[in-house]
Amino acid sequence: MGPGVQGSGRSVVTIGVFDGVHRGHRRVIERAVAIARERGLRSVAVTFEPHPEEVVRPGSHPHRLTSLRRRGALLAALGIDEVDVVEFTLALQRTSPDDFVQSVAAERLRAAVVVVGEDFVFGHEASGDVQTLRTLGDKYDFEVEAVPLLGGVSSTAVRELLVAGDVEGASERLGRPHRVEGVVVRGYQRGRQLGFPTANVETPPHTAIPADGVYAGWLECVPVANLPALYEGERWPAAISVGTNPTFEGVPRTVEAYALDRDDLELYGAHVAVEFAARLRGNTRFESIEALIAQIHTDVETTRRITG
Repeated sequence: MGPGVQGSGRSVVTIGVFDGVHRGHRRVIERAVAIARERGLRSVAVTFEPHPEEVVRPGSHPHRLTSLRRRGALLAALGIDEVDVVEFTLALQRTSPDDFVQSVAAERLRAAVVVVGEDFVFGHEASGDVQTLRTLGDKYDFEVEAVPLLGGVSSTAVRELLVAGDVEGASERLGRPHRVEGVVVRGYQRGRQLGFPTANVETPPHTAIPADGVYAGWLECVPVANLPALYEGERWPAAISVGTNPTFEGVPRTVEAYALDRDDLELYGAHVAVEFAARLRGNTRFESIEALIAQIHTDVETTRRITG
């Protein structure tokens, strides 16, 4: 909780799924934080878990741009004092706009101001909008501020760019490189045999993984409770491979990262993040191991230039 924040008093609330915490989200969040600081109130971001689409459209499983833990860290880095995670259920989806605002914004968080994007909808069948929120604000004694959208920036747009392998376009909309996280597990160890040992990252289900191909980026060790704290906080330029390796048959889709010039890392069991800077090429089947190794050398040097 930040300095001067009245922990037991009223709050400035912003509400959204905030998957990705992209540049559009940041405009809303930063405005909420600014108002809270001006008034000496605590700032609260309300987010939902699981993703509402998974409940409203079972089996849709929108690909996640951020884990809940990562989302919380990004919100905190923007100055949010508290993240309130609301379990999204069918019962909540059927809740009227009035009941939702009364229970969450008015009673639980004692909102003085609610800050949302101008396209904000809520309540049963998305029947509530910003004007509904303003009316409820008059009823429950809070102000409403709607922040204009940032054209072309949405979680859906970022997902579409990642599906196309355009990690640079995705990064521009996110305001930072896209990352995937997971635990390093034992793979086929073919990279080690070729002289380029990779961290084989097991990502959670429905992670937004870029299109198959080879990328330049970074590999970072991220401390997480109950997992080994290996190389804590260290970050290395990395050549990254996504997909099934077409040179070797029967290989499932994977995310593998080779930390440049590091053949001494023992990362099994560690939680890591892989960040994507640029796509180098698609996956190719090579006629010989020698041709594959030559291409990996080229990929490594290209990665070195891109990551500086």
